[in-house]
Amino acid sequence: MSKLGTRTFTLLQTVTSVGLSALAWAVTGVRPIWNGSQPSDRQRIYFANHASHGDFILLSACLSEKERARTHAVAAADYWGKSRLRQFIAQDMLSSVLIHRQWTDEAQNPISIMLSVLDDGHSLIIFPEGTRNMTDEPLLPFRSGLYNLSMARPDVELIPCWIENMSRVLPKGQFVPVPLLCRVVFGAPIAIAPGEERRAFLDRARQTLLALNPRPPTHDAEKWNPVFRKTSCDQKGVEHRAGSDIRHDARRDD
Repeated sequence: MSKLGTRTFTLLQTVTSVGLSALAWAVTGVRPIWNGSQPSDRQRIYFANHASHGDFILLSACLSEKERARTHAVAAADYWGKSRLRQFIAQDMLSSVLIHRQWTDEAQNPISIMLSVLDDGHSLIIFPEGTRNMTDEPLLPFRSGLYNLSMARPDVELIPCWIENMSRVLPKGQFVPVPLLCRVVFGAPIAIAPGEERRAFLDRARQTLLALNPRPPTHDAEKWNPVFRKTSCDQKGVEHRAGSDIRHDARRDD
């Protein structure tokens, strides 16, 4: 198998891309929301939350056919490279970039592999949490890859993307998707500020991604969003009045 950046987008990959995109739209009715950025032919690194194997398929389905053809998801070789079948699916059908999370040989250096893809003019989809989030936390701490890539290629746009509901459509261990509505929210590009340290940037990138969540945890929304607090209070008032009316009607009927 030749390196991703030097091989053409094959007929198999084209058919797979179109087919999976159509399936994603049919099953989820995915709604892309461009909130601070717009579809573009610019080279990009899309970074997103990760809770399902279907995350990158849903994100890719929101891109134009031309953009999908040159945008490749970064996936773990220790999972997708375990068997020839998995590797065939990941590389030959889905055109993913496989990286080793526990690497010892310099040839397996994940940053070098991703940079070579970028240098060939392609875009990437990465999941900076480093693994699927199976916890109750909305987002795990970010690993260093996003920072290292941005430092090495500052001209490549970093686009945060919040993927909603895909963990319910395709939970871990399941292969048949459950029809549920989903959204992918694309935020404004971010970049490393002059002199910004690694951890500060990663924390800022994480908060930027969390802010795109259209349904944040209630306590977070109430804490950070005054409009949500007012809406929530108004809604509670409506519910209270509605409950009072129901009780009043019940007594009157008796």
